[in-house]
Amino acid sequence: MEVVLLERVEKLGQMGDVVSVKDGFARNFLLPQNKALRATKNNLARFEQDRAQLEARNLERRGEAEKVGEKLDNEQFVILRQAGESGQLYGSVSSRDIAVIVSENGFSVEKGQVTLDRPIKTLGLFPVRVSLHPEVTVSVTVNVARSEEEAERQARGEDVTASIADDDEVDAEALFETEELAQEALGTAQDEETSADANETGDETKPLE
Repeated sequence: MEVVLLERVEKLGQMGDVVSVKDGFARNFLLPQNKALRATKNNLARFEQDRAQLEARNLERRGEAEKVGEKLDNEQFVILRQAGESGQLYGSVSSRDIAVIVSENGFSVEKGQVTLDRPIKTLGLFPVRVSLHPEVTVSVTVNVARSEEEAERQARGEDVTASIADDDEVDAEALFETEELAQEALGTAQDEETSADANETGDETKPLE
């Protein structure tokens, strides 16, 4: 299907461009989102008639997006999730989750504005693109951690999964040492008991004078 773009669409074209796209993409995204019109004779004439108004509106929206972008760019947002010792999440972090946390921090962002190649499934810091306008895109960092303290450590560049492994190793060593001490104590007690039994036996067999 041929359409005329009403705004810039990434990897597709600029406002006013007539491009050929798949029918499903046009029907499910471009047309209902008012990003394009079917490139019919009447629609092309309508576009040329409204071009000045569309361009003025686009400039206004871009200016507003740029102001928001100056504040949002390079911001970091913490998302708390449960995870295993290896750092694997019990679930995942989606575009919707990121849009929610960004909006909760004062920036109005929808799921469709968050570019995430695949859901986040591990602890760590992840750069994420947020499209505020077809011509204004910023980058934020999503800090996925199990606690606020862990998030702070990750923000400082620490590998929290490595520290978990170290803690487990320390715990294992401590447990081993405890078991060794317990075995030594048990052995000492058994030796003392054997010695006491021997003394008792010796007393019983000692000839009477």
